[in-house]
Amino acid sequence: MPTILITNDDGYFSEGIRALREALRPIGRVVVVAPDRNLSGVGHSLTFTMPLKMRKIEEDYYTVIGGTPADCIHLGYYVVLEGEKPDLVCAGINEGPNLGEDITYSGTVSGAMEGRILGIPSIAFSAFGREDLMFEEIAYSCRLLVEKVLEMGMPEDTYLNVNIPNLSREEVKGIKVTRQGRRDYREKVFKYRAPYGETLYWIAAEQFGWSAEEGTDYWAVMNGYISVTPLQLDLTNYRALKEIKFMEG
Repeated sequence: MPTILITNDDGYFSEGIRALREALRPIGRVVVVAPDRNLSGVGHSLTFTMPLKMRKIEEDYYTVIGGTPADCIHLGYYVVLEGEKPDLVCAGINEGPNLGEDITYSGTVSGAMEGRILGIPSIAFSAFGREDLMFEEIAYSCRLLVEKVLEMGMPEDTYLNVNIPNLSREEVKGIKVTRQGRRDYREKVFKYRAPYGETLYWIAAEQFGWSAEEGTDYWAVMNGYISVTPLQLDLTNYRALKEIKFMEG
């Protein structure tokens, strides 16, 4: 039976990670190693400046105190699994979508990225919605995709960013392999005054404007499809290589 290592960025207590665990347990051994708190937006980071501590919640279910999703993948692989590669890394189910440029901020996507860096096929799962998420239905779609990947594999240097609409399994129209979309992402910095006089700042997204171009991740989920976007570790912009040759010499 396959071994599946799971993390997220919403914390070990989230409904999404528990739903994913339950959906995948009939397939094989499922090991959860997740942060002890919500780390949405933490991106891809490893902790080098302080030691980390793990706490066992129950059998094959751990949290990393102070750790990021990438830390959790490392400790799951090297500590819990004692260096035995799992067959698959899954991250999620994220409580909200990870589309377009959001993938650069997402701790969930970064958990899958870390799995791929370690040479393990990896998938990030996110729910397209914010309220009344049907995690059991979404987890059902996750299981179908996991079974496909375990059977067929995926290309080297590739990991998958999957966004699933918040619909019943009967309402989901199917799966679309998509490209990363784009959006007009506007942030605002709010300024506050603390009781003792300090100035505090809070960065928040104020407006969202998506380009609903057919073939993109956003277009797919808006139209009732599961979006599967293949991502790669190689960030080289190959189209620009010739254009900036003038810098050599």
